Amino acid sequence: MSVTVRVPAKVNVQLAVGAARPDGFHDLANVFLAVGLYDEVTVTPADELRVTCEGPDAHQVPLDRTNLAARAAVELAARRGIEPAVHIHIAKDIPVAGGMAGGSADGAGALLACDTLWGTGASRAELLALCAELGSDVPFSLVGGAALGVGRGERLTALELGGTFHWVFAMAGRGLSTPAVFREFDRLAEGREIPEPVASPGLMEALAKGDPDALASAVSNDLQPAALSLFPELADTLAAGRAAGALTALVSGSGPTTAFLTRDAGSAEKVAEALRASGTCRSVRTAAGPVAGATVI
Repeated sequence: MSVTVRVPAKVNVQLAVGAARPDGFHDLANVFLAVGLYDEVTVTPADELRVTCEGPDAHQVPLDRTNLAARAAVELAARRGIEPAVHIHIAKDIPVAGGMAGGSADGAGALLACDTLWGTGASRAELLALCAELGSDVPFSLVGGAALGVGRGERLTALELGGTFHWVFAMAGRGLSTPAVFREFDRLAEGREIPEPVASPGLMEALAKGDPDALASAVSNDLQPAALSLFPELADTLAAGRAAGALTALVSGSGPTTAFLTRDAGSAEKVAEALRASGTCRSVRTAAGPVAGATVI
């Protein structure tokens, strides 16, 4: 018997970042939208814990117990007093180190898959608590849709959505480390007052109405200057997408994937074609959201 879970990528339509806390984390107002790029995580009984991975950039994925999928299996097994004796296979389609929560998606996917395989009967609240222990973005990977995350981003409130939003994502030629981007944010912010992070009422209204033009005027990412400081070439990709007709362009999360909001699916294809021809990125994908979170298939 094996269990396969499909789990989506995310884009941050708002990422407001507060000052560094004593524990090294930052308080966030993080508005997530799940989009239709997916990893699939399959778990199968085995003699011992083992992780394999296939797909674009699979060679960058750790296959030891530092992998979030492996950590999810270990944590759930420990709570149930069993051995995490499973083979975890990850079929990757979410960019690696791209700011789209691919690792977090794998953690949420493995958690749900192991819970199903082992029949642990864990409640939704218990699964979400385990997700929060694994990482700040992991709870959203489990629930999907759209949500506001506060604290480290792990405390979620579902948001009302009035329609589908069409996106183009441009993958960069190399990755960016999320901790490095936050360190650069702290460096750039040195000596100035950082306001408390607050969700934008205009952005929430745009999501509720399903209005891409209103959403385009409201998106923001406080980590974007730090990502551009570490990876200046991303500015060329952002400019190419805007010139091609995107309603707005931003770095996705901590980057380096760049995200372009468009009015409809046809516009998304035109922007994607222009970005492919621009020579400013490694690959380009289109996707729409919201979509469901981790789902057993």
